[in-house]
Amino acid sequence: MNTDKTVTSQDEKFVLGVLVANQYGVLMRVSSLFARRGFNIDSLTVGETENHEYSRITITATGDAAVREQIIKQLAKLHDVVKIDTMPPESTVIRELMLIKLRATSVTRSEIIDAVNVFRCKVVDFTPDELCIEITGQSSKIDAFIDFVAPYGIIEMCRTGVVAVSRGSGSLIGETSECD
Repeated sequence: MNTDKTVTSQDEKFVLGVLVANQYGVLMRVSSLFARRGFNIDSLTVGETENHEYSRITITATGDAAVREQIIKQLAKLHDVVKIDTMPPESTVIRELMLIKLRATSVTRSEIIDAVNVFRCKVVDFTPDELCIEITGQSSKIDAFIDFVAPYGIIEMCRTGVVAVSRGSGSLIGETSECD
């Protein structure tokens, strides 16, 4: 196991879907577990599920198979954790949202709008000197958009973190007998 927490060639990003009781303090206990064990969270999103008694935490982290298994084992020990799913990219719909505000002059505005169209983004606000753009997609698409528009001048940006659902029928909450 990679105990020094440095990234190695065997490390890869992985996504976990964690169904938890929708209770005060659960998120703190989950994030504290990562901090105590020295694991880094690359992305974390949380929201109530279709059943208001449960929340879904989507965690993206980096590590080898041993690190992933250790995280799963530690999460499973938490009282409020109902279910944990490893969400492999080939069988999961994974998306992220970003809002990005860019400098836009009369000269560069049309170039930025062209990029917005190519990347299938949406302009959600504008001023004579700025454009605010919404983009949704895989993290790699968002990274590529950032790289493309960076020369125009990024004023600010905010990323939501990854959300994920398994492809096909079934759901994290629907596969759990404790949720009925």
